[in-house]
Amino acid sequence: MKPKHKTYVLKIKGNNPKKELEFEIDFQSSLTTQERFEMMFKKSNQIKEQLLKNGHRKPFKVIKRI
Repeated sequence: MKPKHKTYVLKIKGNNPKKELEFEIDFQSSLTTQERFEMMFKKSNQIKEQLLKNGHRKPFKVIKRI
């Protein structure tokens, strides 16, 4: 089965925030809007699961007070 997108890997020596940002913008612009949202939701769920795994309580809830 052929991968949907080619693999993007940034290889630089040292720390170069400008090249990292350019790389990220190029990668994100190669995706469709739906793919970007899917990535965002997936990452959000990963963060939520990691917080719960490390003993943090569930995300706060908005409570309506009268």
